[in-house]
Amino acid sequence: MADKPQTPLNFAVIGCGLIGRKRVLALGKNPPLLYTCDLDSARAADLAKLAPGCAAVTDFKIVLADPKVGAVIVSTLNASLAPIALAAVQAGKHVLVEKPGALNAAQLRTIRDAAAATGVRVRLGYNHRYHPALQKARALLDSGALGPLMFLRARYGHGGRKGYDREWRADAALSGGGELIDQGVHLIDLAGWFLGDFAKVDGHAATYFWDMKVDDNAFLSLRTAAGQTAWLHVSCTEWKNLFSLEIYGRDAKLALEGLGGSYGIERLTFYKMLPEMGPPDTTSWEFPRGDESWAIETREFADDIRLGREPSPGLREGIRTLEIVEVIYRQSNFPVSIAGF
Repeated sequence: MADKPQTPLNFAVIGCGLIGRKRVLALGKNPPLLYTCDLDSARAADLAKLAPGCAAVTDFKIVLADPKVGAVIVSTLNASLAPIALAAVQAGKHVLVEKPGALNAAQLRTIRDAAAATGVRVRLGYNHRYHPALQKARALLDSGALGPLMFLRARYGHGGRKGYDREWRADAALSGGGELIDQGVHLIDLAGWFLGDFAKVDGHAATYFWDMKVDDNAFLSLRTAAGQTAWLHVSCTEWKNLFSLEIYGRDAKLALEGLGGSYGIERLTFYKMLPEMGPPDTTSWEFPRGDESWAIETREFADDIRLGREPSPGLREGIRTLEIVEVIYRQSNFPVSIAGF
């Protein structure tokens, strides 16, 4: 007997800015996209042109009411992520919601409970995991090439632009905070991906340069129960865009730098300790042609749904990341968003 053909998974994208466009392109040629939705009707209509038959709307409730929509990608401003994702989950739609997923961990816990009740899958859009250098690093780690892990350190930052402190990211009501909840959550997510959960959280956030009431730098020291440490610094006073991640095992070290574009060519270097120690054997890989991270992540989301598996990163990782953000903001006397739904 022939296998019954699978019902196509139809998508909708809510939030049609830069990331929403990347998400549509990641769906491939002739994407199975039924709706683009944005408060800016022209922006929604422009993005809808990438998918034959796609309707452009300004009310996300229209999207959620359509039973033909199986999965929703939410790529709005931070303040709208959780309310729309929760409504989608309650409507029985699978959801890929961009990082950080919410203004606070409590909002993600509410979505977690709703997803458990409706049986849908929710993936957090921590796209950096799918960059080629990071995928290669993960494969090397999983092979045992580094030996037991000891610690990692990472730096991530940009220099802003004129007027940056008047944009939505500088408004805590819309963003939930500053640089820590913007780029910092990527580093927290990656640190947890490599080292596991953190039992101890220390650090502080500060505003050194920009005229805004949210942080422009944050410094974190995170420790697992076994004592492995992640030492992280994120900054929007970096001036020259930077991404650097170093992972130290007892037998070898990995050094990643660049993310493409203004962050420089993506590169991974593997330093293998020799029995006699001294200068290590060194192997490097460069990824100058960009990456397929958005497409890989989208396929992972589709597989989450098809296989009925728990997404990773999913709500568990998203909640833990925002819990760490909240600890640092409280230690630094920055207000922590307590907005509900």
